[in-house]
Amino acid sequence: MMKFKKPHLSFWQIFNMNVGFLGIQYSFGLQQTAINPIFLYLGAPEDMLPILNIAGPVTGLVVQPIIGAMSDKTWSARWGRRKPYFLIGALIGSLCLFAFPHSPVLWFAVGLLWILDVGNNMAMEPYRAFVGDKLPEKQLSLGYQMQSLFVGAGILLANGSIVLFQKLFGGDAVEVAGTIPTWLYYSFYIGGILSITTILWSVLRTPEIPPTDEEMAEITHARSKPLAERIAKPFAEISNAIKQMPQFMWKIGAVYLFQWYALFVYWQYITPLFMLTLGYSTSEAASQSAQMSLTYNIVTMVVALALVPLTLKYGGRKVYALSLVGTGLALFAIPYIQDPFLVLMPMVFFGIGWAAMMGIPYTMVSKVVPQDRRGVYMGILNMMIVIPMGIETLTFGGIYKYLLGGNAINAMLFAGAFFIIAAVLAMRLNVSGAQEEL
Repeated sequence: MMKFKKPHLSFWQIFNMNVGFLGIQYSFGLQQTAINPIFLYLGAPEDMLPILNIAGPVTGLVVQPIIGAMSDKTWSARWGRRKPYFLIGALIGSLCLFAFPHSPVLWFAVGLLWILDVGNNMAMEPYRAFVGDKLPEKQLSLGYQMQSLFVGAGILLANGSIVLFQKLFGGDAVEVAGTIPTWLYYSFYIGGILSITTILWSVLRTPEIPPTDEEMAEITHARSKPLAERIAKPFAEISNAIKQMPQFMWKIGAVYLFQWYALFVYWQYITPLFMLTLGYSTSEAASQSAQMSLTYNIVTMVVALALVPLTLKYGGRKVYALSLVGTGLALFAIPYIQDPFLVLMPMVFFGIGWAAMMGIPYTMVSKVVPQDRRGVYMGILNMMIVIPMGIETLTFGGIYKYLLGGNAINAMLFAGAFFIIAAVLAMRLNVSGAQEEL
């Protein structure tokens, strides 16, 4: 099949196509910072936080590869290939964000998290493939680091809103057991609006590249199949893709195992950590956690595009591995800093790491997988994110309670050690060698 030469896009064209990532990541920002405090407000014990967050791994594991495989075989002259999926996902996410702060009891909030995660995963997975579809290889790094910039911007806005509204409306209000503070509502309302409006911006301003005649024939043939076969097709696509998966992706899966396990530990236990090290209430600790996230996402926004020339000069492998080392060192430092301002300093290293994590691996994988199967392979890459998260939700509650003494300081050191292991494994990622295998 003759390879289509993709047009070179301007900076602002790449910017516009990635604006939708702002709303998706605002929602993920709330999940990182506000969901666990809400669970605590509604009476969840600390050692139950991992299992209560199992919605993310499970929905990601199921939804992302299926949506990726389906979008590979989708085409609408009006809506395109990937855009219908992240538009529907954004709508689901918006509705859940409006409802979330009104959760009356813990089980209701946990159930809403499941639906929210379905929407977010449905929106995010085809967005990764969307960038790979549109950009020539020389612009892939800029495209994915632009997504990294919007990751930082979205989470920055989410956490900035939490800090702002807590200061404006939280005041010295006494926490009421089983009740979510009203100042937290506003951040979720903003997220509900951003989720759908930013996606619409990208959908309306960025046309998709039509499939080739050969791809269109395959899509038409798939549509002619009986319903049962059409339902089974994505699962067959995923199975075949895993069997034929480049060795490079198995190596990046090893990195992700430690990286994402550690990130989930950090997000779940940063609030309990500040309740321990700074003597804060749940609200104060949630606000401090939001400031931490605010800080590292400001750094992510600043350095995301700066990583593009560094990656081109030194190679993604070295920049990625070094960034993981910096993230690990940041987590080693946080538990021993007892000043609310100084504890923000390690977030500089965390922010650099976050920028690299959210851009460099996708650039690497996009270069080593077949273009006509990019959706399913991006879904499998995201499976490599949610599998470690799933393992963490099932195992870390026991590790925290019985091996780490129920101590959030030990949890943070544990996560830091996992980042160092991930950095060592990242040095095995050789893109040029993987390209030669194709």
